[in-house]
Amino acid sequence: MSRRLTLNYGLRWELNLPPTENSDNPAATVIGLQNPATATIAPPGTSLWNTSYTNFAPRVGVSYQLFQTPGRETVLRGGGGIFYDLGYGSIMNAFSNAYPYVSLRTVLNVAYPLSPADAAPSPVPTVTPLYVYDPDIKLPRTYQWNFSIEQSLGMNQTLTASYVAAVGRDLLRLDTVWGTLRGGTLNRAVFPADAQVIVARNTATSDYHALQVQFQRRLAKGLQALASYTWGHSIDIASTDSANLNLPSDRTDPHNDRGPSDFDVRHAFNGGVSYDIAPLLKNGVGNAIFRHWSVDGIFTARTATPVNVFYGVTIPSLGVRANVRPDLVEGIPIYVDDPSAGGGRRFNNARVIIPGNPNAQIGPFFRPATPRQGSLGRNALRGFPVHQLDFAIRRQFNLSERVNLQFRTEFFNIFNHPNFGDPDPSLTSSTFGVSTAMMGRSLGSGGAAGGFNPLYQIGGPRSIQFSLKLGF
Repeated sequence: MSRRLTLNYGLRWELNLPPTENSDNPAATVIGLQNPATATIAPPGTSLWNTSYTNFAPRVGVSYQLFQTPGRETVLRGGGGIFYDLGYGSIMNAFSNAYPYVSLRTVLNVAYPLSPADAAPSPVPTVTPLYVYDPDIKLPRTYQWNFSIEQSLGMNQTLTASYVAAVGRDLLRLDTVWGTLRGGTLNRAVFPADAQVIVARNTATSDYHALQVQFQRRLAKGLQALASYTWGHSIDIASTDSANLNLPSDRTDPHNDRGPSDFDVRHAFNGGVSYDIAPLLKNGVGNAIFRHWSVDGIFTARTATPVNVFYGVTIPSLGVRANVRPDLVEGIPIYVDDPSAGGGRRFNNARVIIPGNPNAQIGPFFRPATPRQGSLGRNALRGFPVHQLDFAIRRQFNLSERVNLQFRTEFFNIFNHPNFGDPDPSLTSSTFGVSTAMMGRSLGSGGAAGGFNPLYQIGGPRSIQFSLKLGF
């Protein structure tokens, strides 16, 4: 708009049709979920949800150069917009390990060979759940905005401070509804006793606000660096729409689950630096040996992530099996210093027998005799902080103008600082409250189990690798 002012704006339209199956075997869904006691399987071909045609997402961004003095430039930036999610977090479950593609049945104490009646699979899901969507489900959306000021510090360095926000609304949350389970809610005329229906509904929200500060030095005189610090807080009702099964939102208030996000990190610092070492000698054999050497370093530090303490129960009043949180007893320490435990600390897991209650109290965590959701907040506890330094030294051999060979020696967690995974959150586990794995192993095992190999994760033991790279 002018030499100092730049404006960028646009409008996006999201159309999210329900998926279909191309071999004339559509995914099953349920109608009448407003009253599970009379719900039934929908006729084949019924759409998983009703398509919405009003998902408009405007965006705008503006930047203004406040001062233009070379080496002292100041730039103000701001922007905002609406962003829609695909809403596909759990959709593949409806087309894979679910009715009508899979149907399981358990028969006990019957003669072999099985009779046709015993051998016939169940007409509706039993062990395998049925994944469905609220027919009037909305596309999850996030409102994002940010404001920043960038200041030049000389010709090669900048310092940027930003306020960043992302507010999610109508996010997906999976409710679990069981069949006839001590007064369960599903229609007994259609669903067998062990039938399980997983319903995706727009019952979750999220809020993220952060101060982000970044220092950047472009490569000059052999040195380049990047450092960033974030002070933020992420709160939500559900941190994923594809794994966690929650208590039915039509029977319990989803806001009871509002708490720190699974990935909430209050403070995080990351820094990286690269330096091309000047040769000790200007010419001769010494110059040939010591030239083209460089070093790199990456330092990572962050505060602990949340831990959600739970135990599994059957709740007759809701007709569901679920993981619920215990009550928190005030005045009893939650954390206990223990040199024998990983990280030197554990949750208080001392067992206390309470007369009249078959469940022992574990430290400050009390399991009511009548199963229900406890007073302890979701993700109310914290695990362990993480920090480590990775270091590399490298040399480049210029074989010709277009071909070079680079040798690297890389040290991951060079000081071998121990980082521990989150403590075991299951109140009924024998290892409750204690970290049972190092940070790298707790993040995944790689391969078929998903995630990276622990060797390539942050939080592992010191490891060293050598590499040769040919560039041309």
